[in-house]
Amino acid sequence: MDDTEAVLEELARLPTLAHPTASPDGDEVALYYDISGRNEAHVVDVDIGDSEQWSAGEVPRNARWPIEWSADGDGIYFHLDEGGNEQNDIHLLERDGATEPVVEMDGQVVLADVGSDGETLLVGGSRDGQMNLYRHDRSTGETTKLTEYERAVHGGELSPDCDRIAYTTNETDDFDNLDVYVADADGSNARNLDIGAVGAEATAVDWDSTGTRLLVSDNTNDTGRAGVYDLEADEITWYAETEYDESPAFFTPDGERLLTTRSRDAMTVPVVYDLDTGEGRELDLPDGVASFGMAGESVLDDDRLLLTHTTPTRRTELLTYDLSTDETSVLVEADHGRFESSDFADATYFTVESDGVPETQAEAVDHDPAETFDIGALLYDSGERPSPLVVNPHGGPRGRDTLSFDLYTQVLAAQGFSVLKVNYRGSTGRGREFIEALIDDWGGAEQGDVVVAAEHVLDEHDWLDEDRVVVFGGSYGGYSAYWQLVQYPDLYDAGVAWIGLTDLEDQYENTMPHYRTELMEKYLGTPEENPDLYRERSPVTYVENNDAPLLLVHGVNDRRVPVSQARLYREALLDAGYEEGEDGDFEYAELGEEGHASTDQEQKLRMFELLADFLDRRVADSEPN
Repeated sequence: MDDTEAVLEELARLPTLAHPTASPDGDEVALYYDISGRNEAHVVDVDIGDSEQWSAGEVPRNARWPIEWSADGDGIYFHLDEGGNEQNDIHLLERDGATEPVVEMDGQVVLADVGSDGETLLVGGSRDGQMNLYRHDRSTGETTKLTEYERAVHGGELSPDCDRIAYTTNETDDFDNLDVYVADADGSNARNLDIGAVGAEATAVDWDSTGTRLLVSDNTNDTGRAGVYDLEADEITWYAETEYDESPAFFTPDGERLLTTRSRDAMTVPVVYDLDTGEGRELDLPDGVASFGMAGESVLDDDRLLLTHTTPTRRTELLTYDLSTDETSVLVEADHGRFESSDFADATYFTVESDGVPETQAEAVDHDPAETFDIGALLYDSGERPSPLVVNPHGGPRGRDTLSFDLYTQVLAAQGFSVLKVNYRGSTGRGREFIEALIDDWGGAEQGDVVVAAEHVLDEHDWLDEDRVVVFGGSYGGYSAYWQLVQYPDLYDAGVAWIGLTDLEDQYENTMPHYRTELMEKYLGTPEENPDLYRERSPVTYVENNDAPLLLVHGVNDRRVPVSQARLYREALLDAGYEEGEDGDFEYAELGEEGHASTDQEQKLRMFELLADFLDRRVADSEPN
């Protein structure tokens, strides 16, 4: 094994924890952890710190989906699919290691909440097409459909006594709109709480312990804010109205405080608010990214919380935080294997003004200047001189890159590639206006933002090699990789498109129903309504613009972005006269037993090796163009 292979394997083997969730009594924390080499369910004793592995291969290899405690604290519910296809069913893992299927339905099933009565599960399901809510009764084994909406139902929260549900959906003609509903436990008497303006997004987050107040979010005033809706008085009190985007997280058990997370530049900072005074303060944590689990999953007692914390050079660690003393305690330490934090590439955050039109010539679609924004970005310096540059747009597109540890970035840096991440218009953490700037404009100004940031770092840093610039992305970042190569071919010397979109009409027809409505229609309308836009913003339309070696990678079990997306692009390349192979114009790999990416160590290593081999042959030692 050469040095590169050894480093890739060591990075892939770094243990990763995911989805920590507190038990009902707050004495234990269940989480996914792959310290054994495979993802398994572990339970940590909060007071002692000891960890016990409950599963032995029964839980998924991929830790994408969360886990939930049973009401009695003697079991853990988990999502199980086939080969990463995300067509989940819900299973129960008991303390003694026994497992059983609990909710089995066609389509995707998502566990939304576990009732305190021990009998009720609230689940989202796409059995009948669109994602709607179902109630599962553990005593009878019956699963009953509760909602019947044309648009997807988001979330789902059971009241403390399990007699009501709160959820989010949209019945208006405005695709940007989301409203909060409260209904009886059987789905009847659903009431829209009419929070915020039509066209804004309001969501249900958490019930208080009395069942009389509901924690909600809203972005009517642009940045996200937290509100407490008094269901008896039909009144709402707003908190977290600041210049920063804030997302409500949960009430404390005593009902006196609420927690949010604040997006500040590229950091995520927890904030606690006093419900009586309205005063808030950031928790005393180092700069970086601190995260909570879903509502109720991060509460140990009235004062102690469970959270994760990470930085660009420090992997995720699991902490408890005492609100009364601002003291932290480590439950699961950050594990860096043989590496030190100083071995990893650090990130520098900066902003650059962009109107979406870079200096680099656009070859596919011409654009007029859009609204000028300050675009945030992160540059990771590999230390190589001169250094090739990987431009790495994030997925989503509703997502953002942060000052957190990113394994793919460190894999690239270990090979000598500096990495640029860009929070283009449409990214989260900057408010409603910034998000909505991407509507009707996929492949437009947001892709220009990426290039403006790339041009900026190439101009500012003479140690970056402008003749070795690569674009690499997954999911919507994969769409960006395809689009960057056909829209701005003069900038790039190679590209890697992973689980990316290439043909928007095919994506619309073949993705899951809730992605069709809440992603495709929300941003682009339907192919019938906007056929020219669907064709114009599909990378496959301009396949002949490709002018650099390209690696296409896709999981065969992907239901979000079906493998047909890669196959159509491959066929179009071949039809256009491009040659496939290691010495050809493009290379192609389909990943078996894998869906929309994977956290499994073996599958991560496979992707690392594909990426490293391609970049080593095509870029690392290549002569300047």
